[in-house]
Amino acid sequence: MANAGLGIRRIEAIHTYVRDLERSRLFYTRKLDFAEVAVSGPALTERGRQRSVIVEAGECRVVCSSPVGTGGRADRYLRKHPDGIGSIVFEVADIAHTFATLEARGGTPIDDVVVTAGAHGLFKTFVIATPFGDTTFRFVERVGDFPLYPGFDVHPAPRGGANAFGFSRFDHVTSNFETLSPALLWLQHVMGFERFWQVEFHTNEVTGQRPSGEAQGSGLRSVVMCDPDSGIKLANNEPQRPSFKSSQINVFHEDNRGDGIQHVALQVDSITDAIRGLRRRGVEFMPTPDSYYRALPERLRKIGVEDILGESLAELEELEILVDGDGQGRYLLQIFLKDSAGTHGTPEAGPFFFEIIQRRGDDGFGAGNFRALFESIEREQREDKIVREQREDKIVREQREGKIVREQRDEKIVREQRDEKVAQGPRPAPPSSDS
Repeated sequence: MANAGLGIRRIEAIHTYVRDLERSRLFYTRKLDFAEVAVSGPALTERGRQRSVIVEAGECRVVCSSPVGTGGRADRYLRKHPDGIGSIVFEVADIAHTFATLEARGGTPIDDVVVTAGAHGLFKTFVIATPFGDTTFRFVERVGDFPLYPGFDVHPAPRGGANAFGFSRFDHVTSNFETLSPALLWLQHVMGFERFWQVEFHTNEVTGQRPSGEAQGSGLRSVVMCDPDSGIKLANNEPQRPSFKSSQINVFHEDNRGDGIQHVALQVDSITDAIRGLRRRGVEFMPTPDSYYRALPERLRKIGVEDILGESLAELEELEILVDGDGQGRYLLQIFLKDSAGTHGTPEAGPFFFEIIQRRGDDGFGAGNFRALFESIEREQREDKIVREQREDKIVREQREGKIVREQRDEKIVREQRDEKVAQGPRPAPPSSDS
């Protein structure tokens, strides 16, 4: 039983809990060009105490839910966290097998398999608790023709976008943890996932050391786990010491108020076309320093991608797209959107963000980009520090020179006043009162 697969077919959907449902709907349909396909019906909204909307692009489905009153799942999640991913939905081939296998391995189902009958088919589902903070995993199976999910009103025709940017499927999901081992053991022994890829490093030469001797920089350890049947990949990060607290992974943990899903990667066939179009719509991305692209030609030469790159370096730099490869003529291109807090201008929108990725034969995760991007940021920071120090030195020099000029001017004024007093001679004595 331990080696049996769960029968997972794909990641079908992600379920987000948000405070502002209309803002999320507009972001997906107007910015990312997803189509709105359904909304929660009155009975489901009342029963679940949350209002929901479903948007889709290719095989990427996002369910957004916002609380209606108190006591619902969205309300309970958002009382503890900023907006974020509350559940990942997996489509499976045989839900009875999935349930039995997980339970035999020590998984923790929140409920039994629930079966809903529709006019032309059945919908079967159950949910399990996970070590991914307050994010659950939901498993679903459809028999016959059962549209979407029970209780949703499906629009006669999709509304909003038409997937102009070519999103095809969820490539991977990345989560952040304060400590990684429990999640990795759970993925291996309960979910049956296998280790696929890993990287770890620390950068500590950004600004030297603090007076206390503690190193600066940001480090992480990342391990990707893969479902052997479906090929689904879950990437998982933890902070690295020293400077554990200042690690970007720990910062996420604090902003999210717990472990959770950091980002989801959306796969496209043409990343340059997609990013150019998204930028025109006002979608903002994490910036890439110029030094990354100055070092890129040599990096591509070393990994054997220089001669087979189908995109121009000038265009990649213009759009700030990252490139990496594993040699043998295979490479990938990727870019990261600003997190939701930055996109919407409020911390309560959360630290979650999307990655957009195009794969040209490379199934990896951009190990070179991990290090190259961090090193590029360090170089930018060092160069900025030098410029800042030179600017500060100039200010100090100007202040010192200004002080000297002022002192010289003051001394001149004092001398002139003294000389004028001497030239005027002694002042005559005032007349006596007796005269």
